[in-house]
Amino acid sequence: MSRGLVWLERFLASAGFDRVPWVVVAFGAGIAAWFALLGPSQWLALVAGGLGTASLAGAMMAADGRYPLLRMAVIVLPLALSAGCLSVWTRSELVGARPITRPFVAELTGKVLSVEPQPANARSRVIIATRDPSTAAAIRVRLNVPQDKAPPEALRAGDWVEVRARLVPPAPPLLPGAYNFARAAWFGGLSATGSALDAPRKIKRGDTGSWLNDTQRRLNAHVRERLAPEHAGIAAALVTGDIGGIAQVDTEAMRDSGLAHLLSISGLHVSAVVGAVYLLALRLFALWPWFALRTRLPVLAAASGALAGVAYTLLSGAQVPTVRSCIGSLLVLAALAMGREALSLRMLAIAAFLVLLLWPEALIGPSFQMSFAAVLAIVALSGAGPIRAFLSVREEPWYVRILRHGAMVLLTGVVIELALMPIGLFHFHRAGFYGALANVAAIPLTTFVIMPAVLGALLLDIGGLGAPAWWIAGQAIALLTTIAHWVASRPGAVTVMPAFGSGPFLLFVAGGLWLGLWRSRLRWLGLIPAAFGAILLLLVRPADVLVSSDGRHVGITSDAGDALYLLRETKSSFARDNLTEIAGMAGDPVLLRDWPAARCNPDVCIIPINRGGRRWTLMLTKGGGVLAERAVIAACERVDIVISDRWLPRGCQPKWLKADRRTLASTGGLAIDLSRLQIATVAAGEGRHGWWLAQHP
Repeated sequence: MSRGLVWLERFLASAGFDRVPWVVVAFGAGIAAWFALLGPSQWLALVAGGLGTASLAGAMMAADGRYPLLRMAVIVLPLALSAGCLSVWTRSELVGARPITRPFVAELTGKVLSVEPQPANARSRVIIATRDPSTAAAIRVRLNVPQDKAPPEALRAGDWVEVRARLVPPAPPLLPGAYNFARAAWFGGLSATGSALDAPRKIKRGDTGSWLNDTQRRLNAHVRERLAPEHAGIAAALVTGDIGGIAQVDTEAMRDSGLAHLLSISGLHVSAVVGAVYLLALRLFALWPWFALRTRLPVLAAASGALAGVAYTLLSGAQVPTVRSCIGSLLVLAALAMGREALSLRMLAIAAFLVLLLWPEALIGPSFQMSFAAVLAIVALSGAGPIRAFLSVREEPWYVRILRHGAMVLLTGVVIELALMPIGLFHFHRAGFYGALANVAAIPLTTFVIMPAVLGALLLDIGGLGAPAWWIAGQAIALLTTIAHWVASRPGAVTVMPAFGSGPFLLFVAGGLWLGLWRSRLRWLGLIPAAFGAILLLLVRPADVLVSSDGRHVGITSDAGDALYLLRETKSSFARDNLTEIAGMAGDPVLLRDWPAARCNPDVCIIPINRGGRRWTLMLTKGGGVLAERAVIAACERVDIVISDRWLPRGCQPKWLKADRRTLASTGGLAIDLSRLQIATVAAGEGRHGWWLAQHP
């Protein structure tokens, strides 16, 4: 045993064990475990296991200095794991908002908390603090208000309004692997969502607490007055974080080209503002010799940059990604002021810890994962020996230096894309393939042309001189969207993938952390789990049958796995988009009535499927007519699977699976793999977390 302990101690010492990043990783693992485990008994077992392991290690490994790194690891890491689990559990209990129990239409009276204009969708999204009409409990609801019922300028934060609205509980995932809005609403304090059925009637105008919202609204209106509608949406997003004015086609092009991160105010935007103010302040202060000789200019410049970053964060709505980026920027400024290395693993770890301490639920969101994965990739790449040698200062012509740095930018983009692609595939089931090339042009264009032009135009408009800057901003935004559309339209630009389990994703994450956090050659061992994750990803195939949580929407993949057949047409794109994304299909779906050998009438479809070496027969109900009970029972006996959006009689007993309204109410949506005889359910991944238990007691 002593030889093993000596080997582990030497391994930690030779591999460059830095306890701060690994403590944060353990803290995040505890948060992730809370989401993955099913209920309080398992959460308590995890916490007790971590505390017990730390106590046992402290008792067995005396503090005699023989194994300092190993002793630190086996004591601190389990404690951090337990702390992460307790942190998110506590936050869930403190901020979790219980959803309403059922849909209803009611007359609401409440206070407007925020107004988000979405001109591209001809509506405004309004959050109102009100009371549940059935229980009188205080709740927050999010309403979509059509623009024809209430223009954006008609409401502002702080107003008291009356409105007739239809409210529904926040929607759980429609299918296994789909977006979980119920979970986001739980941590966001929303108990219901819905739509206004008439124009909100203002009963009292707000007089306090709305100056920031009013400033954002006036800036958005001013930007839309000065630029064409197709350009104003992106300009407003860069100023105030309002993406509601961006056309859907532009949003999709930016996403498919790998440029969607430019539309969300995060690290790139905050660092550009902070960096510009820091350099400008440093140069301006240096122009005054008396002042420069008696003060520490980096400290004053850092303070100026910090104030600019905080102001920009508040102005843009202080969303979690923006606050996270602001925290990181403030840490970088603090490092610069103290003469320390500005970008390091320890700084990144501290920023991640602060964010997770305030918003532990952010860990499982794509925004947190993508931003920190990108920065980790940059830090790990820039700290590698060959890269430092490649970028070292040397005597060379200016054009060679430009080419060398250009190659480094391209390499950095490729590494970031490789780091982000698994995250994009896991959360969105699609990823842009040419994002590295697109970002080489789009990031400098946004950072050095669009943002300075927009901000400069706003400042020049104080004196009525902003027209030239607005023209430059409009032309640059047009070029940005042209790049996005061109890249997104290239063959093979978009990679789509069916929903896959957390196994391949966790292997990617483990491999990435191993590569990024160790400093010796042992870091390359991280390629092993990453390679296994890639192999598992290549073996992923779509589920044979997808069933929505209400049973109304059913998708069946073709025998070749290249097409998706839907049970019914739908006016809403929500269900259709969820089905195609989870199935990993890029084309338009086809109706099931066109399935070979399908037999359909207005009420029922009988579908034969050949999967897993046998023939399956499915019966799907689709109409609203009355079904004779005896006929339904007889039909059920002749089929393998029955799927219905209604309550079927108990006598309906198919050979393998009955998924009617009663069953789906407890399981949620289904993904059925007939070849492996496996059924994935939404409920299996939700356990006894508050957002699920409140809707499915």
